[in-house]
Amino acid sequence: MDVIIMPTKAMAEKMGAAIIANTIKAKPDCTLGLATGRTMEHLYDILVEMHQKEGLDFSLCRSFNLDEYVGFDGSNVNSYRYFMNHFLFDRVNIDKRNTHVPNGVAEDLAAAAADYEEQMDACGGVDLQLLGIGRTGHIGFNEPLSSFASRTRAVTLTKTTYEQNSPLFENPADMPMRAVTMGVGTILEAKRLLLVATSSEKADIVAKMIEGPVSSMISATALQLHEDAVVVLDEDAAAKLAGKEEYKWSFKHDPRWAAYQNI
Repeated sequence: MDVIIMPTKAMAEKMGAAIIANTIKAKPDCTLGLATGRTMEHLYDILVEMHQKEGLDFSLCRSFNLDEYVGFDGSNVNSYRYFMNHFLFDRVNIDKRNTHVPNGVAEDLAAAAADYEEQMDACGGVDLQLLGIGRTGHIGFNEPLSSFASRTRAVTLTKTTYEQNSPLFENPADMPMRAVTMGVGTILEAKRLLLVATSSEKADIVAKMIEGPVSSMISATALQLHEDAVVVLDEDAAAKLAGKEEYKWSFKHDPRWAAYQNI
């Protein structure tokens, strides 16, 4: 696992965007795994600016999102399809036919989830999977006790996740208690993982994710098992890492990251 610690939230978001942008430049027809959340709003703003000012080309990209609320389609302003259209897809030159979000309104959620996996496989798998981390340590909506072999499926959200996300709804009671999510096993099959986390409220769970034992109680610890996982943090999110100074030293001196030193 590579841990990159940036001085500020804005710089961490810029680093995350740069890694995604370079993935697109290196492979214009790449398949991106995308995520939602407040950190991603700003990261997508940076990608949009790079598209507008630098010509970052999304025209051949394909995308698969991590999750969607059960019962929500793209017309619902709290759906993740709406989020992606609003913050990224409507603002760049991606072909929306090549963008995919789990089907939260399917009559047969299990069949729709299996079809989602087949669509990813047909694209050759995910080249870069973007991730955030929830307060329970979940990636996607893989709540505590999610199997590391789990696949895309419908899940019931925990009370902690409900309390974290429901204030984002105009009426918190409108938040669904279920979602469709890529499984931990699905996520681990991506060729590269990129997790971006900022703010002091993430410091405890980030330390457990990076330096704690691998456990199904914290699905994000599965990143320790991946051969190419990158975690980008700001100073606040990195505050409780025992090896913080070592991670900074490694980033500064690792030739693989030389092109990123001045971001």
